[in-house]
Amino acid sequence: MKEISWEQAMASFDIEAKALQLTKEVTDKQAFAAAVDRLSSAERIAASGCGHSGIACRHFAHSMCCIERPARFISPAEAVHGATGFLKKGDVMVVASRGGKTAELMPIIDICRKKEVFVIAVTEDLQSPMAEQADLVLAMKVGRESDRYNSQGTSSFAALSALFDALQVAVLEETDYQNEQFALIHPGGAVGERLNPSEKK
Repeated sequence: MKEISWEQAMASFDIEAKALQLTKEVTDKQAFAAAVDRLSSAERIAASGCGHSGIACRHFAHSMCCIERPARFISPAEAVHGATGFLKKGDVMVVASRGGKTAELMPIIDICRKKEVFVIAVTEDLQSPMAEQADLVLAMKVGRESDRYNSQGTSSFAALSALFDALQVAVLEETDYQNEQFALIHPGGAVGERLNPSEKK
């Protein structure tokens, strides 16, 4: 391995750690609390994004399911071909885009507004089209991506995922979700064995 490869790899840890710290610093308590309140009470939750943001949204939807908040990822392509039928009045749609200008997400927001679905946007640009059309905006702050060209979705993915994790642990507390409940829906793997020791063979 080239020395520069090792140096860039090690620098990546520091760059992404800084993005997490920056996102923590720009997180507004009032906006965050409003998001947690909506996510805790909504009958259904959906999340949508493109590229790395979309992958983070898939993880977020799964995390919500893990604390029994019914959720699913809706791909931007499928959203405008009927998939937004999953959402009803009073539900929550989370859309994520670092720049807040992802064209594929704007029709989703438009559909949600017409259906009276509450839209939470997560973006770095609070004046972006996506932020302006959302009901609530959560800020993220990246600084730069960790690759030498500042173009790969590295730090932005880490920051978005961390923000989503923060939402999940807050909703867990707000809803008083118990580990015994999780044990029931997660009997598989090492985690399942740890949560259900009496069921070990």
